[in-house]
Amino acid sequence: MRHRVKINKLSRYASHRKALLKNLAREVFEHGSIITTTAKAKAVRPLVEKILTKAKEAKTTDNKDRSVALRRQINRYFNDRRFTNKVVDEIAPAFENRNSGYTRILKIGFRRGDAAELSLLQLVENIEKKEEKTEEKTEK
Repeated sequence: MRHRVKINKLSRYASHRKALLKNLAREVFEHGSIITTTAKAKAVRPLVEKILTKAKEAKTTDNKDRSVALRRQINRYFNDRRFTNKVVDEIAPAFENRNSGYTRILKIGFRRGDAAELSLLQLVENIEKKEEKTEEKTEK
């Protein structure tokens, strides 16, 4: 029975699933959006949301010890200090006016080979910034 089981195992053993989710989360932050299966997108979304929440707090807190602790917690997922600093210093400020809902999942169809449902997982603020830039270009 699956009562109260929230995690989707994605047909992988624990360490493989953990590595997959970390890699997907990193790709979301690097590129702003990724195309993956719907199941994987739904599985990685909570991880991305948690990382962004920690990054926002690390950026806005006045307590330096708390900021360092949060950066170390984020670094556990990426294992790259430069990338962690990029997430905290460049990506997180775009979400300072938003309490949650940093990502969106858009279903885009089915994969040709195995008919798996594909989705686009994207950061919301990147989309809004791109839309503003295109509006500014069209006005000029």
